[in-house]
Amino acid sequence: MGTGLRAEKPRVVVVDDEKKVADAYALRLQDVAAVSVAYDGREALDLITEGRPPDVVLLDRHMPGLSGDDVLEKIREQGIRTQVVMVTAIDPDLGVVDLPFDDYLSKPVDREDLYAAIDQQCQVLAYDLLGEYFRLESTRAVIETQLPEDTDDADDQVAEIETRLATTEARVRDLLPDADTLLDEFTGIDREPY
Repeated sequence: MGTGLRAEKPRVVVVDDEKKVADAYALRLQDVAAVSVAYDGREALDLITEGRPPDVVLLDRHMPGLSGDDVLEKIREQGIRTQVVMVTAIDPDLGVVDLPFDDYLSKPVDREDLYAAIDQQCQVLAYDLLGEYFRLESTRAVIETQLPEDTDDADDQVAEIETRLATTEARVRDLLPDADTLLDEFTGIDREPY
C-alpha cells in the first residue's frame, strides 16, 4: 500500500460548504485519487449523478440549502452505487441510526484516517460490485439458454445485461487489485437448455 490505497486513483467527490476544508481534503487526496470538489449539496448531486458514479463521496452533514443528510437521501433514492462517508464536525448522536451512510468521520480528519476510510470503502464497493457482476452473468446465462434465440426481446435483454456487465467489470477492475484473478477464474455459469 505505497500510496495508502489499494485501488489505483479511485474517483472521490469531496463535499463541504467550507471551501478551505473541501480544498484541503482534495489537496491531501490529489496524488492518490481522481478528486472532484463541490461546495454545496446541489453541486454535489450534479457531480455524483453525471457520468460514472464516484467510488466514494466525502460528505459534510451540515450545509446551508441542501444538507449532507438530504444529499445522502437523494443518492440512496436514486440507487447510485457509491460509498458515502460523512465527514463532519457534528459528533454522532442517535439521529444517525437511520442515516444510510457507509462510514462516519469526525473532523478534523488526518491524512491516514482519510486514506484508511477511502481504502476500506473502495474495497467494500468492489466486492459489492463483484457480487453484482456474478448476478448479471447468471442472468445472462439463463436468458441465453432459456429463451428462444431468435427473439428480439432476448437479444435486447442480453445486450442490456452485457452493457451493465462491462460497466460493472470496469469498476471492479479499477477498485480491486486482484480483480483480474477473480474475474478470469469466473468463466460464467454453464446452463443446459431445457
